[in-house]
Amino acid sequence: MGAQKSIHAGKAKIDVNVDFTHKLCASLMLPTFRNADNPLSLVIGSLCIKHPNLFGGSEKLDVSWDKGLYDSNIFVAYRRPRQERLAHQSFVVQHSRSPEIGIHGIPINNFSRSGSGGVNLSRLSVGMDLKEPMSSKWSSTTSIKFEHVRPLNDDGYNISRDCDGFPLTCSGSPHDSMVVLKQESRFAKANDRSFFHFNLQIEQGIPVLSKWIIFNRFKFVASKGIKLGPALLLTRLTGGSIVGDMAPYQAFSIGGLGSVRGYGEGAVGSGRSCLVANSELTLPLNNMLEGAIFMDCGTDLRSGHLVPGNPALRQGKPGSGVGLGYGLRFKSQFGHFQVDYAMNAFKQRTLYFGLSNLAS
Repeated sequence: MGAQKSIHAGKAKIDVNVDFTHKLCASLMLPTFRNADNPLSLVIGSLCIKHPNLFGGSEKLDVSWDKGLYDSNIFVAYRRPRQERLAHQSFVVQHSRSPEIGIHGIPINNFSRSGSGGVNLSRLSVGMDLKEPMSSKWSSTTSIKFEHVRPLNDDGYNISRDCDGFPLTCSGSPHDSMVVLKQESRFAKANDRSFFHFNLQIEQGIPVLSKWIIFNRFKFVASKGIKLGPALLLTRLTGGSIVGDMAPYQAFSIGGLGSVRGYGEGAVGSGRSCLVANSELTLPLNNMLEGAIFMDCGTDLRSGHLVPGNPALRQGKPGSGVGLGYGLRFKSQFGHFQVDYAMNAFKQRTLYFGLSNLAS
């Protein structure tokens, strides 16, 4: 299937992971790839380079490149050493390209899956992060970045309108530019019987030029875990809203793994606001395997029509949905693997696979 290799070149460490996936995807009967004539389109993998002392003063350089079947991401971060009581400084450059299925994907099979709507996003961001030293149970990160967003079709050409002729950008041109000031605060508290995590993100678009986007967007995630004998009850509440200028790709996407299971990605709705609740009860079956039952629900708070072009209405998304199901959680030293089987309000069933927390 693939290969992994770690190489040490002086003080730098290079991790390479390459995976040929065409046999796996054929067995799962996934759709034909857009670039099937190009053998490289059937390869997924990652390349990671880390240098802990770039110029001899403990400066750190991280370079990573991840390639999927339809998406790619390049990330470069340069971190300067700072005293412990001062904020840690990072200079970041990132470029990504991915299908915009959550907003412009087409729900199919009673909303249990989402097909490509032919819209992809190319994002370039350049900026700086300031991570404050952790104080008690709180930590925070402040960043300011310039972002350039271009919608592309499946062939990689710039587009400014979707298949129905509605604008894909806020400016109406083939791209949007913005300067974004972001503040992220995190709170964590845990003991032997429970834990509580809270994350708040606030983004402010700064109109450096008159044609640049100005907006305010916030999102919060609150999660609580309680042990009930050998079992663990997990609950999570996610919400957010955006005011001011807005492009369709900035909408909140509801549905899919990590949101409302039983639905395809973004198949519940896409709006200016959202509220999603998840609850899951897990019970250990042995040292490495857990069983789980769960219920998810989410809504766009009737804000789908406030998204430019109203893509949710044109695609027939319900705006709210409930999913029920069960699954397995497999834990190993290499990561956590999960399988979920869910049913939505239309009694359509969906199987999900997930892999997270991979060891480096």
